[in-house]
Amino acid sequence: MRLRDLFSFHTEEQLPRCSAVIVAAGHSQRMGEDKLTMDLEGVPVLLRTLRAFDTSPLIDEIVLVTRTERLEEMAELCKSGGVGKISKIVSGGKTRAESALAGVSATKAGAKLIAIHDGARPLVTADLILRTIYAAEEYQAAVPVISSADTLKLLDEKGNIAATVDRERTLRVQTPQVFQADLIKGALTAAVERGVRVTDDSAAAEMMGLKSRAVQGDEENIKITSPLDMKIAAAILQGRGEKA
Repeated sequence: MRLRDLFSFHTEEQLPRCSAVIVAAGHSQRMGEDKLTMDLEGVPVLLRTLRAFDTSPLIDEIVLVTRTERLEEMAELCKSGGVGKISKIVSGGKTRAESALAGVSATKAGAKLIAIHDGARPLVTADLILRTIYAAEEYQAAVPVISSADTLKLLDEKGNIAATVDRERTLRVQTPQVFQADLIKGALTAAVERGVRVTDDSAAAEMMGLKSRAVQGDEENIKITSPLDMKIAAAILQGRGEKA
């Protein structure tokens, strides 16, 4: 289902409602500067991310997770950028799980679904947000994935190639990842209490025995991690004809 078809099949009262947690508490060590406030075709990276969720008809609120020393700066960014669905801006933790848990714990008490998204994925589309939320409403958890174009290898402890991974059964994971609210709160709490380091939120859900539904992701939904990614993101936006 695409965004333009949304109201053809549902009244506003029938739409699934979702809280969004945007995780933006990292230190951008690989970039050499703060990637979240870098200019991407006239708009800061993080602001593009926030606006994608702010304009989604399925998102009720946005909780932004950032570093403690940036709370005021991020509040000003949201205000000046016209992000109207921000409900809270909270401090993250030392790990991904701690930051995600801080975000989901700050969502409204009545939230039924929670979408967790990387602040450094500014090219997420309305259609991808919609597809993932609808899948999570049906299956309790949904994760956008894309296939790997490269052959993947496993290394041994000495750095030698030990085996080839079956590419047909290997997928690259994206965000937003959407979950039934109580399930992801419990999963992230367990991960933090056990001290388990997870690189994405569905891994915490897997620890609890929850299987996430795979949703077709988007090749353009890249995560900004390097200067080259900024160039690619700019080219994608130019191709879409999007303006500041």
